[in-house]
Order: sequence, then structure tokens, then C-alpha cells
Amino acid sequence: MTTLFESAGLEAEAPKPLAERLRPQSLDEVIGQDHLLKGEGPIARMREQGRLASLILWGPPGVGKTTIARLLAEDSGLEFEPLSAVFSGVADLKKVFERARARRQAGRGTLLFVDEIHRFNRAQQDGFLPVVEEGVVTLVGATTENPSFELNGALLSRCQVLVLKRLDDDALEALLARAEAERGQDLPLDEDARAMLRAMADGDGRYLLNLVEEVLSFKTVQPIDTAGLTERLSKRAPAYDKSREEHYNLISALHKSVRGSDPDAALYWLARMLDGGEEPIYLARRIVRMAVEDIGLADSAAIHSALAAKDTYEFLGSPEGELALAQAVVHLACSPKSNAVYNAFKRAQKAARQTGSLMPPAHILNAPTKMMKEQGYGAGYEYDHDVEGGVSGQDYFPEDMPDRPVFYDPKPVGREAAIKERLERWRALREKRRGS
Repeated sequence: MTTLFESAGLEAEAPKPLAERLRPQSLDEVIGQDHLLKGEGPIARMREQGRLASLILWGPPGVGKTTIARLLAEDSGLEFEPLSAVFSGVADLKKVFERARARRQAGRGTLLFVDEIHRFNRAQQDGFLPVVEEGVVTLVGATTENPSFELNGALLSRCQVLVLKRLDDDALEALLARAEAERGQDLPLDEDARAMLRAMADGDGRYLLNLVEEVLSFKTVQPIDTAGLTERLSKRAPAYDKSREEHYNLISALHKSVRGSDPDAALYWLARMLDGGEEPIYLARRIVRMAVEDIGLADSAAIHSALAAKDTYEFLGSPEGELALAQAVVHLACSPKSNAVYNAFKRAQKAARQTGSLMPPAHILNAPTKMMKEQGYGAGYEYDHDVEGGVSGQDYFPEDMPDRPVFYDPKPVGREAAIKERLERWRALREKRRGS
């Protein structure tokens, strides 16, 4: 629908932000998404074949999701219907669908672009299914959240999910060059400050161009250095949501870096999470988990180091206490690794569920009453401390246990190497005694 201002040609003269003025006018001008738009990329193939499937564009803010959707509509000759899930409801969807059906009867198609599509609830998402199946609309949804968690399986099965990447340093530099060309002036920054400006954007092209507008407003004769840029601009908060996928991605990266014995990577992910506002106590709990799951008895001091870090943080608070978390992470990353206890306990749990209520063997039961002694409780028990070597070799599993499983298999690393040697001797003693 054309507004009164558009009809009068006034809207074109209205001031626009730099990011809007630099919006690509064709798909070939889009920066940073060549894996989708060039060569054998999925959108490139669709354009070559003259077909456009319904899509979910998943990626961080400021990487071109809305621009690509609009240009796909133009490229395919479809009417572009934009909708925001933040401000729209069922009534808005019905109106869009009615207009799309009317266009279809007139021989024209519709590309329905839904920004923040994950904001629609499950019932609203189901409303897209019939119009997508019938071809009334070609749906292009944009989301910053993982579609696997946020979108209905039925809707996902009718759409192709395409992942957009955060803009890398080369792409951000290309945007800076475009901005300078559009404004007809160079940014008043030295080389290091220019690199810092790109880093501040954190992969978000729109945010970078907003920063450019601020920088170009500076009154300066000499190029600004990094200190001057920091003084004039606020650093962008990292893209991190403690309740969303990024939280789970980063804690997984931290845990696997520790497990992989890489203290440098582990410190990086720890710093990323703390910088993003993660609760240090949550990190302390996870560090304790790493100690018992991935190190265990290979380094029995690891659990004490992890718990000491938790206590130290609670005593000192932030930021001083965060150093204790870093120390524990480095300790764990540099420790010999063993998940033998972790695996042993899982196997023991499985056996416990399968064997039910088997009683312990009578010889290891206490017999505090005469009747219990008469029933054989404690009969034949040998006090291990009184036996040569300190191990009697008695059987401690239930008598009706079908076999004598080995749950704990120490790894030949760290402290567990010595444990492994002792257990092999003790298990051989029990086997010999059972066989006699």
C-alpha cells in the first residue's frame, strides 16, 4: 500500500541511516554469505534452477537476513510481504494470507517474510502449514535462535534451514570501504583503531555502520588511535544469552577444551562466558563436574582444586575470585584424564536396575542378634586387616548374581596407573579363591 508521503515523493528525500542507504540492491552485492549465494550454494542453485523453496534463515543479528529475503522476492518476481512476529498476531496472518490468495488468483506470487519467526507460538506456527503446502505463499522466516529448539517439526519439514554466518573481518572491512565511498571521506582512524572498530561490531554489519556514522561525526585533524576510539565509543556487549543456545554452546566448548587438555582454549571460553555475564557459581559447578567426570582418580587432587575454586570465589567475589576459577580450569586441563569412574558408575547403575533386590552374601552381613547368627549372618567372614596383604579375596557380590562384573577399569595414566596394578592383583586373588 502506497502512503500519501510516498505518492508525493517525500519519503525518498527523508534522511536514512547509513545502514539503510547501503543496503545491497542485488544478491550479488550481499557481503559475507558466499556459502549460500555463490557457486554451489543453496540459494545460488535455486536461482539457477528458477525455483525458490520456503526457507528459514538462521543467523546472528546484522548479517543480512532481511536483505536477502527482500532481494529473493525481487529476484523471483514475488510480492514482498514483511511481517514481524514481535508485533503481529493471528489476525495479521489472516490478512496476509487473504492478500496472498487474491494475488495468486491474479497470477502473482507472494514471498512472506517473517522476522523473529521463533516468537510465534506453536499454534501460530501451525497456521503457516496449509498456505505453504498449497503454495499460497513462499515463506522465508528469519531467526537468531536455533530452529531445532524454537520451531515446530512440521514447519521445519516444509522449509529448508540455511545458516548465515557472522561477518568476518574481511567482510566488515568491505563494509567500511563501501561506507567511505558512499560518504566520500575516509574514516579518521589509524590502522589499529580501524581494526578495533571492526572488533567492536562483533560480526554485526548493521552495528558496524552505526558506529561508522558516529566516527564520521568526530571533529579531529589527526587520525584517532585505539585509546581515542575507546574513549569516544562504548564497546558492544558480547552476543550472549544465558538462557539460550549460546549458553550451551560455550559451556560445551569449555568442557571439551578441558577434556581435550587444552588450557589455552579452556581459558578463552571461560573468559568469554564471564565477559558475557555468566554466573560464576554456575561455572564453578560445571568445573567440579569436569573434575569428577573427566579426570577422576587419574588426579585425585582435581576435585579438591575445583571445590577450592568454588569456595574461593564465594569468599572473594568478582572479579578477584574469577582468578580461582581460571586456576582450577588450568589445573583440570593439564591433569591426566580418566572417565573410568564415570563409566564404572553408569555400568553399576545399569546392573543395579537389572538385578533388583538381591541380598548381600550372608558372610558380610552383621549379626547383632542370636537369631541372625543362627541364620548364618556373618558366618565365615574374614577381617581383611588381619589377613596377609590386607586383602582376603572374599566375594562381596550377591550369591545369586549371574556373574562377577568388572565396572571399574582404571586407565594406565596418572594416579590410576598404580590403582590399576593393585586391582589386577586383588581381582586375581578373588578369582583364585572362587575357583578353589
